Amino acid sequence: MSKPMFSLRRPAILNPAGYLDLISGRRRGWIATVQRSLLQLGTVPYATVIAGRNWLFDRHLTRSHAVSVPVISVGNITVGGTGKTPLVFWLAQWLAQQDLRVTLISRGYGSNAHEPNDEALELEQRLPGVPHLLNPNRVQAARRAVEELKSQVIVLDDGFQHRRIARDLDLVLVDATNPFGYGHLLPRGTLREPIAALRRADMIALTRVNLVPEDTLEELESQLATYAPQVPRFRVAYQPQKLLNASQQEMALGDLAGRSVAAFCGVGNPQAFRQTLEGCQCEVVDFRAFPDHHPFGPEDIDSLTRWLGHLDGIDRVVCTHKDLVKISLDQLVEIPLWALIVQPEITSGQPALEERLKKLIRQDPEQEEEEPGGEL
Repeated sequence: MSKPMFSLRRPAILNPAGYLDLISGRRRGWIATVQRSLLQLGTVPYATVIAGRNWLFDRHLTRSHAVSVPVISVGNITVGGTGKTPLVFWLAQWLAQQDLRVTLISRGYGSNAHEPNDEALELEQRLPGVPHLLNPNRVQAARRAVEELKSQVIVLDDGFQHRRIARDLDLVLVDATNPFGYGHLLPRGTLREPIAALRRADMIALTRVNLVPEDTLEELESQLATYAPQVPRFRVAYQPQKLLNASQQEMALGDLAGRSVAAFCGVGNPQAFRQTLEGCQCEVVDFRAFPDHHPFGPEDIDSLTRWLGHLDGIDRVVCTHKDLVKISLDQLVEIPLWALIVQPEITSGQPALEERLKKLIRQDPEQEEEEPGGEL
């Protein structure tokens, strides 16, 4: 059986798996202790910059620029992997069902002038007809959405820290499988902001609740009530729905039951993907985790081909939809390649969320247009 990707000959701290083993404390020994201490030192300048930036926004010394339609932000306080894209999909579907013209806006991490990034490609397939603007300047993108696309509501993907654009509803996701970024700010942990920043949220979504026991969820709810006592919460499960290949053919989940599977992904929380896949009653013979937003070029396809060539009895290769849109192959070494499609399901708190959304879309558009948007 082949070695996993992260056995490559380079210091473990330089690759995603090694870094997570280090900051989580799974890596032991005096060298790991020294490395964690050095990373802790690195949090000091990072924390200073974050605190200073938030101080300026909180006191309105740095402006947030408004647009004339409601803006809904979906974000988090940790780096990647909380399940933002499925919730953005749910929101866009819900808003479209209210006969509203929706535009998605994101920074476009990993995109370039010639092609969109993986999240944009995934959402384009799942939400045909819903515009998605990729622009690091989200204020500029929002104004374009309103003026050129005549959008009636904007969904801002990964917008919690992007405070230059004003928002009417701030949804912040907390992943139940790894809620608080190992308890430290970057680079010692994966927190983008202190946990107390959750108090800025309008609602907190506790995600991947189907992957942890109920007593763990109750403990998390109690912690969230301490960190952000005035912020209402709702729970989201990401349920496997079907299999999809690059030719847009679908297959029922039951096809995986009892089969031997090789899996790989390039997402922010690879363990959650593996756990979801194992819940489909298949045997995950081997698993490879690539960095989040990995481009999967020709060298990667060759590497995956060699990896699969060393595995025996594999019936299916499975990845995420986010990975499949970049690979666009139906097979790897004559083994069918499928993406596991998950569907968000709000298991509690949906009435409160929908009430907040309905309140937003009931706003008088003419009154909104009279409010100044501010100049860049």
